[in-house]
Amino acid sequence: MPRQGHAQQQTALSIGNFDGVHLGHQSMLQRLREAATAEQLQSAVLTFSPHPREYFAEIARRPELTPTHITGLRDKVQTILGCGIDRVWVARFNRHLAEMSALAFIEDLLIAKLNVRWLLVGEDFRFGSKRAGDIALLRQVGAARGVSVQTHADIVDGRGHRISSSEVRAALALGDLIRARALLGRHFALTGHVIHGQKLGRTLGFPTMNMRVTDRCAARSGIYVVAVHGLGDKPLPGIASLGVRPTVLDNGQILLETHVLDAQIDAYGKLVRVEFLQHVRDEEKFPDLTTLTAAMNADRQHARAYFALHGL
Repeated sequence: MPRQGHAQQQTALSIGNFDGVHLGHQSMLQRLREAATAEQLQSAVLTFSPHPREYFAEIARRPELTPTHITGLRDKVQTILGCGIDRVWVARFNRHLAEMSALAFIEDLLIAKLNVRWLLVGEDFRFGSKRAGDIALLRQVGAARGVSVQTHADIVDGRGHRISSSEVRAALALGDLIRARALLGRHFALTGHVIHGQKLGRTLGFPTMNMRVTDRCAARSGIYVVAVHGLGDKPLPGIASLGVRPTVLDNGQILLETHVLDAQIDAYGKLVRVEFLQHVRDEEKFPDLTTLTAAMNADRQHARAYFALHGL
């Protein structure tokens, strides 16, 4: 966040969690970008880490209330910037921010620090300590301080259902990648640096690229047909396992292990993006490595059949 008193270019700002940057978010960002151009302002987004609901769930010691994550912070910021937004500010959601009064949120943060002159928020936007701030207060203060306050209505899909992060999470929890893609406007994907693993897959004839995944990843654990980006000019076909590897480990750490079909690639340390194309099956614990290897062979054949039919 900018330091207090540091002069910023005047901004057109939108505020939100933007988890997933789904089609509803994209509509909002397009309107923000157009307004910034018309008003000759810098387009900017203010988002939060962690998610405010995650912070309050931890304070209340109610981890079950913590929302799962559609995207990590890096992916979220990059996707927002990819929508043509000039700048993304990430505010650490902590006790100071949680207890900030609604008026201080407007005066000290939005106006003094971020130099907001045009503001776009959702129709149900609430802010400040105990969610005391609302659209009426924003407009009241904004009118006195020269800030235009606009609201953005929810976007609905072809069936009239509201497009929301909650809907995306629900689709991913079911392994429904078709529904998730319809809400996101793109394939669900995870991005990360390839790390060293146990190299067990290599000994079984399935060398894999390993990526750490957030503990509360919204996607259902299981086996997926995937496309791998970042290892060449074109995406590569693969089969991936998302989960805790119950057959070989019991530490509960979630990993994404991706086997690129018919290719030997040294990807260690590289930043790759893995697009999820089809959920094949749920994660299973097999009685032995022989049974595991047979299942992995079947999964690889399934992926080959998928790409033979659909291409990349």
